[in-house]
Amino acid sequence: MSKKTVFIDGREGTTGLRIFERLSARDDIEMIVLPDDVRKDPAARREALHKADAAFLCLPDDAARESAALAEGADVILIDTSTAHRTSPAWAYGFPELSPESEAKIRASRRIAVPGCHASGFISLVYPLVKAGVLPTDAALTCHSITGYSGGGKKMIAQYEADGRDAALDSPRQYALGQTHKHLPEMTAITGLSRAPIFCPIVSDYYAGMTVTVPVFADQLLKGATVDTIKDAYRRTYTDGLVSYDESILAGGFVAANPLAGIDSMKIAVSGNEERILLISHFDNLGKGASGAAVQCLNLVFGLPMETGLNV
Repeated sequence: MSKKTVFIDGREGTTGLRIFERLSARDDIEMIVLPDDVRKDPAARREALHKADAAFLCLPDDAARESAALAEGADVILIDTSTAHRTSPAWAYGFPELSPESEAKIRASRRIAVPGCHASGFISLVYPLVKAGVLPTDAALTCHSITGYSGGGKKMIAQYEADGRDAALDSPRQYALGQTHKHLPEMTAITGLSRAPIFCPIVSDYYAGMTVTVPVFADQLLKGATVDTIKDAYRRTYTDGLVSYDESILAGGFVAANPLAGIDSMKIAVSGNEERILLISHFDNLGKGASGAAVQCLNLVFGLPMETGLNV
């Protein structure tokens, strides 16, 4: 079998490096790597994009749009890890487990937008309930999400790992206080909600791993739905792929945020009681929340098992 050629535009960032590590170990992939002195040069990037079978855009939003423009006229598959194209109807949303239609669209697409890390957790919990008619589209939701500091990229990693760092980094820190986080548009659009949730992301002093919680009052549910109805909706939705319903994440009465660090799959569960329900999603912000999800999409468009080269 001939090798597929892959280019990572933005290989030096956290997500790009993780993708490069995964793909470099595979014998079915040949990486196109630009020398350091031209890696930001538009002409060199354009040439690489036009040579590649697939390219990852691991860039800030504006640079990702620039790369997409540079790729015009090429037969390359673009997989964008930025926020730039996640709500564009011209791009497939890279979460295949949501439905057979989602997976089929990714397989057939040449433009794929990888979900955001916080968004992946929220969407995994809310999308199946809206689709099943358990949760109304006008539900007033809150999303609590705690992540390791690697989610902030190289600059934040350096801050947390520096000698003599600021003492404020010793404790969890809530951010996006103005309720304008860049993941909110996709969290709303992909789930079908008519309004964005109140979103409370928190970064904490550990490297990787994420737990997303969406609290729901029972009287917000439709058609007399119960906790068991919610669990059934998840079990019916997540029958294949890298997402599963798994109550083992609730063992011991605590949900730690980092046990799936280094793992590319996701586990979800339901807790609380019949009046106040907790929907919980558990994964690695660098795995199913970023580079792992990106490689999963690459596998699908190349016609490979989606877990190829991933740690699941």
